[in-house]
Amino acid sequence: MYLNRKLTLLGSMLQFLRVDADLRWMRAGSVMRKVKSRTWKKQRYFRLQDDCATIWYKSEKAGNAHCTFSISDVETVREGHQSEVLLSIADEFPPDRCFTLVFRGRRGNLDLVAESAEEAQSWVRGMRKLIENLESMGEQEKLDQWICDWFKKADKNGDGRMNFKEVQDLLKMMNMDMNEHHAMRLFTLADKSESGTLEDDEFVLFYKLLTERPEVRRLFQQHSSDGHTLSLWDLEVFLREGQLEQENLREHAAELVLCYEPSDTAKTRQAMTIDGFLMYLGSPEGSVFNPSRKQLYQDMRQPLCHYFICSSHNTYLMENQLRGHSSVEGYIRALSRGCRCVEVDCWDGPNGEPIVYHGYTLTSKILFKDVVSVMGQYAFKASQYPVILSMENHCSVEQQRVLAHHLTCILGDKLLQNALEGRSVSGGLPSPEVRRPVRTRQRINLHAHAKKSPPHTHPCTCRHPCTCKYICNHVVDPLTRVPRVPCVQSSNERLSKELSDCVVYCKSVRFSSFKHARIHSKFYEISSFTEFKAKKHMKEAGADFVHHNSRQLTRIYPSGFRTDSSNFNPQEMWSVGCQIVALNFQTAGVEMDLNDGLFGQNGRCGYVLKPLFMRSAEKQFDPEHPQMLDRSGPLTLTIQVISGQQLPKVNQKEGSIVDPLVRVELHGVPLDQAKLETHHIENNGFNPIWDETLKFTVHVPELALVRFVVEDYDKTSKNDFVGQFTLPFSCIQQGYRHIHLLSKDGTKIPPSSLFVHIRITQRT
Repeated sequence: MYLNRKLTLLGSMLQFLRVDADLRWMRAGSVMRKVKSRTWKKQRYFRLQDDCATIWYKSEKAGNAHCTFSISDVETVREGHQSEVLLSIADEFPPDRCFTLVFRGRRGNLDLVAESAEEAQSWVRGMRKLIENLESMGEQEKLDQWICDWFKKADKNGDGRMNFKEVQDLLKMMNMDMNEHHAMRLFTLADKSESGTLEDDEFVLFYKLLTERPEVRRLFQQHSSDGHTLSLWDLEVFLREGQLEQENLREHAAELVLCYEPSDTAKTRQAMTIDGFLMYLGSPEGSVFNPSRKQLYQDMRQPLCHYFICSSHNTYLMENQLRGHSSVEGYIRALSRGCRCVEVDCWDGPNGEPIVYHGYTLTSKILFKDVVSVMGQYAFKASQYPVILSMENHCSVEQQRVLAHHLTCILGDKLLQNALEGRSVSGGLPSPEVRRPVRTRQRINLHAHAKKSPPHTHPCTCRHPCTCKYICNHVVDPLTRVPRVPCVQSSNERLSKELSDCVVYCKSVRFSSFKHARIHSKFYEISSFTEFKAKKHMKEAGADFVHHNSRQLTRIYPSGFRTDSSNFNPQEMWSVGCQIVALNFQTAGVEMDLNDGLFGQNGRCGYVLKPLFMRSAEKQFDPEHPQMLDRSGPLTLTIQVISGQQLPKVNQKEGSIVDPLVRVELHGVPLDQAKLETHHIENNGFNPIWDETLKFTVHVPELALVRFVVEDYDKTSKNDFVGQFTLPFSCIQQGYRHIHLLSKDGTKIPPSSLFVHIRITQRT
């Protein structure tokens, strides 16, 4: 017997281990080459630990010590030469011996070469089985696994039991400062054997005493007729009064008992115990994010210009804009996150092969054909909807022909090369959902300059990757601060016909004015703006900008002076209807949180339908004056921040415990921008209680995003980030909800969460 109830998962996995050949091989261990580059290939010993949840390996960097990583940290496994590093050694090692472990967030990949194809396949299959097993866990199983992990960390001598000193150390590791008397009282209550140590189920009991949720128990008892269970009638009242639901309450109550109640006795009586109540509140159904909005729920038959489109800037860069590493991995990661517009900067390369890099800088270079190959493989794994390949073309006519050759030959039918039937020059943009006779789903649209209009000559409008800026009709290179005379290009003379023919619906054009565009622009033309130029238009003619974006696609990209790959606030651009708001995906922060929050809905397909008042040519919406909208008035968002659960430590120094506070941010039109925060709780990141109410006024809920942030308060310096969660206002579930926090990289950090109550009312 080993931690009884909570080790159900581990017991089943250990049983699986005895019969599964792949996991037996992994447990026995393998010597494999860890590859970082063509010249860095070193042998390491890798082994699956007995818990079937951790990989152990010996690293020279750690000296005589060993390193580990959790299976839960691994997002996927790629076979063969499916990374830039493994592609570089393709001539040394065959693909059947190579595989890549892709970690969640922005952590680098682990590229490995096994001694044999059989060994590689055992690791690939075994890892996939373990990942699938973890992903199929229920919320209770995930919590059980988390408890198991803490027990192993606290059991320093590995004897399967914990003395009081180890329990005190555990409390500090778990972000909890508890006085010794109270800790000893819980320890004594759990020590049923009176042995002075906690074993097996005694530790489970200690954990249950430790994680008692008084705020949830009070809520449960307020709605319980007998003080012990919730009947169907009690649950119906809770759903109506607590969760603010209105429809099918009796049916929903019965479904909750059937789905979440662990006691067969209570289930037979159609009742819910406190354990079932906790499981419901901690489930996706009890989450702040409405599960129905996570599915594909929007109309996908509107023109492309009627959607916000998840978009990446300088997709090839993994780091900064001056000396950063360029890699095809940037495209794989962006596309895997549902990104539907990626960027490629093309320059003449050696041996007649175009290259991709940040021109006039020290960033590394990759081949254009490798980028196209990755596009063909990964463009439609996360989403079936069309991808826009935004090309900055700096190539000679000769190498432009090579660009066109690679696009047509590598992508084949995936590249959209002809106008869809019924979509001629006067037909307007197609929708993401068009299927017949030529579908837009699983199609790649090239966005570039093209010979689709009479010749014209104008100052160079290309955005040099060196972040050049126009000052008095000169281009200034920020690296040298020396003005360069802008080139004068004739769009017909410098463009090859072959490349122009690849552009159908996304022809890049220079923007003159909203009036000019309204009279002369074709539906297939796109204009690109720096963030500063977009802000200028926004302030001077917000309503015109919105109207323009109801008919045309617009792309916004970061200022060239953001050499650190930082991002601008995308919310401002969405507020005027800009569809392609390109961000540096490699840089974590509030801007990417907003992007992930907006596109976390609608099946994460990379397309979000704009509000009706931004799609209609008759509507005159100005984000600076949202009161002009014809509606009954603003809404009031009331958030009661009740408690937090198992918040992660941000300072790993011994004895360090967080002093958490919660800040709620409302992002939207200027009138809706607001931030409010709770007081901080001293020395308790394990189960802090705030019980504070924050109120917001929301004028344009269709464009609003709500960001919940937890920080570690510091009175002498900037607060440290602990976790966050961002979602569209339209996706909020009212009532008592858990908010499952994400790390700075946007990855899950279970079981860290906030418990809140949310109410949305019409302001009177």
